[in-house]
Amino acid sequence: MEKTAIIVTDEAESSRKIAKAIAAELEGFNVISVLAKDFAGTDLLPAALCFFGAENPEHPSFSYIFKMLQHINLADRSCGIFANTEEAAQYLCSMVHDSELALRADPFLGEGDIKAWIKKVISK
Repeated sequence: MEKTAIIVTDEAESSRKIAKAIAAELEGFNVISVLAKDFAGTDLLPAALCFFGAENPEHPSFSYIFKMLQHINLADRSCGIFANTEEAAQYLCSMVHDSELALRADPFLGEGDIKAWIKKVISK
């Protein structure tokens, strides 16, 4: 049975470009890509793996997700954060903190070996 991965981004071209690169590397996963502004809480139900990406910190389209993740427990689900800046990455890390999503790798800041980073995010 295929596992599901969800990739949630803001509307920025740079975020969507990284999301596409991540999706291309997720062999064996059913990948759902969604813009944060179109995200519904039920999108997380089938996801064993989550990625969140943004160009800037505190992007308005993430406000619903930020509030929702403060009230649910997603322990044991792996999560990867990607962003253009350290500030945006820290915002997204704080967004997932209360949900207990497992951040298994430092945030990807747009440079470096994305395949190796994805492998760290997936590994348990």
